[in-house]
Amino acid sequence: MRKAAFLVSPALWEHGHGPAHPLKPERLQRTYQLLQEYGALEATNVQVVTPRTAFEEELALFHSREYISAVRSLSAGETDIPAYRYNFGPGDNPVYSGMFESGSLTAGSSLLAAEMLLNGVCEVAFSYSGGLHHARPEQASGFCVFNDAAVAIHWLVKRGLRVAYVDIDVHHGDGVQWAFYDSDHVLTISLHQDGRTLFPGSGFVDEIGRGAGVGYSVNLPLPPYTDDELYCWAFDEIVPPLVSRFQPDITVTQLGVDTHYLDPLANLALTTRGQSQVFKTLEKLGGRWLALGGGGYNLDVVPRSWTLAFAVMSGQSLPDELPEGYRGKYGGRWLQDQEMPLIPERDYRYVRQIVEATVARLKQLHHLN
Repeated sequence: MRKAAFLVSPALWEHGHGPAHPLKPERLQRTYQLLQEYGALEATNVQVVTPRTAFEEELALFHSREYISAVRSLSAGETDIPAYRYNFGPGDNPVYSGMFESGSLTAGSSLLAAEMLLNGVCEVAFSYSGGLHHARPEQASGFCVFNDAAVAIHWLVKRGLRVAYVDIDVHHGDGVQWAFYDSDHVLTISLHQDGRTLFPGSGFVDEIGRGAGVGYSVNLPLPPYTDDELYCWAFDEIVPPLVSRFQPDITVTQLGVDTHYLDPLANLALTTRGQSQVFKTLEKLGGRWLALGGGGYNLDVVPRSWTLAFAVMSGQSLPDELPEGYRGKYGGRWLQDQEMPLIPERDYRYVRQIVEATVARLKQLHHLN
């Protein structure tokens, strides 16, 4: 079994966007409790690690100093800062008390996980509060204040590492893609719901990189109601061959589980069984693995999906019946979905054409052959 680290602190769910916001920090608390109830964090190859706060110099690996200062001031309640300039306001990105501390701790968690992997302390690390992949250097976006994924990858690249970034969130990993769009040191792959039907409206097949980065940006936009079978086929066609050819020193994954058919903010149709299959394929890639969290807005689904993910990372088999203590508090009975979604007729040919066109284009690029 691989040496695995799970990074967690109650401080990660102390602050939130507000009770009406879909991104609820309770999902982190529930995931931790479910792993505890299963005893998954007590395995001999698992260490539980308290994250640290990122330093300003580390946040500045990706974010501008002006933006970092603005987030700190807004978080402290200062009212003379033009929040709209940094894309804060009603809706997706409200200003809330403690958002600087919360965002810095999440970024620090992902950085600490990267440090541990680089130093050989573990072989896989799950910074499950991370994966906030939409934030830009000078703007919040899509519920994300600091882009911990971009910060951690920049930190790794500065130390001479080649990084493969695989994003399975239902939303396109735009912030990370654009951060490394000109680089041949980072391969970014994103599978997501088609941007014509979902935020952030990007992630199309012709977004392939620029300059030295041509061919190192890969996108697979999927139509609504894509199910387990089709998603896993597309994933297997694209991800393992590309990562194998790229030969990264470390693989960073964003494990958003809002691809689930019960998620209220999107329209893909995966079950926990399909998600588990993807987690297992990622584990088989081998090498050092920095796993980040991401999206997921159904409080029943997220803890189960991420518990399944960590079980794969740490080589554990968990009983399918949820622990009694967790069931008594939150309801539910099974770790894996017992029902399949009812979805409309799908045109498999469309997805197959996208995958085949993407594979054909990539084979034309000599550095990925």
